[in-house]
Amino acid sequence: MTATSRGPRVARDRPVPRAASLRWAALGAVVALVVLVVVLLVGGGAPQPVPDGLPDPGPVTGWGLPVARLLAELAAMASVGLLLTAALLLPSPRDALADLPARAVALAARAATVWLLAVVAEAVLTVSEILGAPPGQVLDPTLLRSFLGQTSDGRALLVQAVLVVVVCVLARTATTTRAVALGCVVALVALVPPALTGHAASTGSHELAVASLAVHVLAASVWVGGLAGLAWAAAQGSDTLRHAVPRYSTVAGWCFVAVAVSGVVNAGVRLQGFTPLGTSAYGGLVLAKVAALTALGAFGWHHRRRGVPDVVARAGTASGRRETARLFFTVAAAELVVMAATVGLAVGLSRTPTPPGAALARSPAAELLGFPMPGPPSLRSLLLGWVPDGFALTFLVVAALLYARGIRSVRRRGDAWPWGRVVSWYAALVVFAWATIGGLGLYSHVMFSAHMVAHMLLSMVVPIGLVLGAPVTLAMRALPGPRVRGELGPRQLLLAVLHSRPFRVVTHPLLVLALFVASLYALYFTPLFPTLMHSHLGHVAMEFHFVAVGCLFFFVLVGIDPTPWRIPPIARIGLLFAAMPFHAFFSIAIMSGDRVLAPAYFRALHRPFSTDLLGDQHLGGGIGWAMGELPILLVLGAVFVQWARSDQREADRFDRVADRAQRRTSLGGAGDAPAGSDPLADYNAYLASLAAHDARDAGARDGGTPR
Repeated sequence: MTATSRGPRVARDRPVPRAASLRWAALGAVVALVVLVVVLLVGGGAPQPVPDGLPDPGPVTGWGLPVARLLAELAAMASVGLLLTAALLLPSPRDALADLPARAVALAARAATVWLLAVVAEAVLTVSEILGAPPGQVLDPTLLRSFLGQTSDGRALLVQAVLVVVVCVLARTATTTRAVALGCVVALVALVPPALTGHAASTGSHELAVASLAVHVLAASVWVGGLAGLAWAAAQGSDTLRHAVPRYSTVAGWCFVAVAVSGVVNAGVRLQGFTPLGTSAYGGLVLAKVAALTALGAFGWHHRRRGVPDVVARAGTASGRRETARLFFTVAAAELVVMAATVGLAVGLSRTPTPPGAALARSPAAELLGFPMPGPPSLRSLLLGWVPDGFALTFLVVAALLYARGIRSVRRRGDAWPWGRVVSWYAALVVFAWATIGGLGLYSHVMFSAHMVAHMLLSMVVPIGLVLGAPVTLAMRALPGPRVRGELGPRQLLLAVLHSRPFRVVTHPLLVLALFVASLYALYFTPLFPTLMHSHLGHVAMEFHFVAVGCLFFFVLVGIDPTPWRIPPIARIGLLFAAMPFHAFFSIAIMSGDRVLAPAYFRALHRPFSTDLLGDQHLGGGIGWAMGELPILLVLGAVFVQWARSDQREADRFDRVADRAQRRTSLGGAGDAPAGSDPLADYNAYLASLAAHDARDAGARDGGTPR
């Protein structure tokens, strides 16, 4: 092993020859392609003969489209995995990339280029499939522009292509760990748009199907891509596997759970029961995928118990490093071949027709909502009702588990974490659950008054609990630090975000106030509100917008976490009083309005209860007025409490300084006390000197005055 000037050592003589690495990569690609072809033939997704007279895109499109999708998936996983490996798995002794992470990023740029080309090919072939014409006949800029701008599939591919271009640019220009981490985040975001269309978007329970598919894709990409990145590092002869493998093992465990749970949820939404598992080709392929996932889970569990300790123990010695790298590569490559086969199965499954559901004939309201119209609201339905909102459910599970994991990490080290913060965090999650997936969330889709209650809770109550839970402070204490001297680990990356200029701009008190107030009027008094209500994802976007803006506002006012703006309590009170009249005027405008907001949406529901749309809207305005002021008054009280505690802490600090100064004086004499050791004593001495000076002046004047 020889050391480079840029960081961790890389062996000049690779433990795994380049030809062997290429053979394993080719084997994985071939296996994925073969599995894809078999699944398409068995499941009915392969091109079928077209009757005479009907448009036929031809076999190039029929077979090329799933192959392009497979290539895009594999290239995306490689890009994500290599960027993740360079940013978080392989340690760098400084923010600037070491030699091996820099080469991983360069390889990620090539993988992202392949990803981009595959997405472009997929767009062209999708147009060919829609129009029923061979690919050569659809290369018209007008047709492509119409597809990309006017269809959901086209917009998803366009957004993905733009994001992949950003990944390519970042990967080719990044020289620091921070830039690579940003590229990894953008690559993960680029995976999401295609998940918002296709089978998931056309099933019932839209949000649940789409959210589960998005989680499935993200977790699988991190899991597979991370292992591919580590296998590449092992092939290079890296001596940092003992640092990278344990961290990846933890990430892979979380990803496996996420892949398994999201896969079960997504399959359940599409199959609508257990019967199609044994009676349809789609159900049989789902069982095959479950078997593959189970095998990978058992493989990972065995590797976690045996392989990871072996790598940590032997990779740190010169004699065992080469052998360990070769063994790890062989095991990881074999597992990656199974993963590639699973990816091919998943792509083929996405082209396989789903079995006909039992509730295809749905009402127009159910088509619009994504679930059947609920009955009239009652105490029971408001408390026990629920709506399958997958995005909200994902947020709840992730937020609850990560916070619990953080508390466990902190207390395992012997540190305390206040129970008040725990109660605040989980109480906020309970309120969030009721307002999104609970009974209130159910009726917020069909009644403006219920929507306004959910809005007030999400923007005024939930954020207060989340902010007082101090999640950033918990993350700073729980996230792992540097594994080698100078490394920019997860904790340092979070700290860099908190100190960044964008974060400072976003948390500026005046900007936060403007967002908190102006978003109300911009949302409800423009065409944006009816547009979002008509869209399943639009309704989800509104919910998370309420929470995000509220968290920013109350983070500035009563936040415990570190903030770049230290505003005095009197200024916080001023922000509160500045927001109160705008909230009140908004509610009054809703109450006194003479036109229904989003009338086409609410009339299309044809709800059999609360048929007076304008009356329901006025009720919502009154509820908003009543609920909007109470949280602000509670926060006002919290600001006063924090103000009083701050004064008490300052007084205690002065007392401690004075006590230390008095002890030093009693031990060493008055003349031995260091100057400036007690600000309060110094100030008192200064006042005493002024009084003595005035007394001397008065005495001099009295002595010089004739009697």
